[in-house]
Amino acid sequence: MAALGQSIRRSAIGLGLFAIITGGTIAVTQVMTEARIDQQIARAEARALFEIIPEQHHDNDMLADAFQLPADPERGFNQPFTAWKATLQGQPVGLILPVTAPDGYSGDIKLLVGIDPAGEVLGVRITSHKETPGLGDKVERKKSDWVLDFNGRALDNPAAEGWTVAKNGGVFDQFTGATITPRAVTKAVHKALLYFRNHQSDIQLQSGDANPQEQS
Repeated sequence: MAALGQSIRRSAIGLGLFAIITGGTIAVTQVMTEARIDQQIARAEARALFEIIPEQHHDNDMLADAFQLPADPERGFNQPFTAWKATLQGQPVGLILPVTAPDGYSGDIKLLVGIDPAGEVLGVRITSHKETPGLGDKVERKKSDWVLDFNGRALDNPAAEGWTVAKNGGVFDQFTGATITPRAVTKAVHKALLYFRNHQSDIQLQSGDANPQEQS
C-alpha cells in the first residue's frame, strides 16, 4: 500500500509539473505571437501611411507627427486613438485616421483613412483582417483596385444613402459572393469622414494647426 501511495504521489507531482510547464509554454508562446502580430500591424500601417500620402506630397515626418484624438463611440471610435498628420511647408495636406470596421465577415477589419483639409478622401488601405481568401480579401490593395473608389469621395459625394454597396442601394461595388466585407469597410470610411467633420476643433488644436489662445 505504501508503495502504491508513493507511486500515486509521484504521478500527481509529475502531472502537476507537466501542467505548469505546459501552461507556461503556452503563455510565453501567446505573448510572443501577439508581439509579432503587433509588429506586423505596425509595419503595415507605416507602409500604408506613405501609400495614402506619398513622401513627395509632404515634407514632415508623419510617423513622428502622431497625436491623440478623443473617442467618439457613436462613430466607431470607442477610445482615444493616435492619428497622423501630413504637412507641406508648414501647411496641413492631410490627416490619416486608424479605423476599425467591427462588422466584417470574420471579425474586425482594420484600415487607415486619409482625409485632406477639405474633407475629401485621399486614400484607404486595409492593414489587418481575417476575411475569406479569394472573396473578402479583395479589400486589400494588392488583391484588387476596389479601395481606390474611395479616392476623392466626401460626405456629399455620394449623399448619405449612397455610402453602402450597390446591393443595398449604394454606389460602391460589392464582390461576387461577398457583400458583408465591402459593406463593412464602406461604412467605416463613412464614419471616419463624419468624425473628421465633427471634430475639427480637436484636430486643429492637437495637430498644432491652431493656437489655443486664439480659440478663446
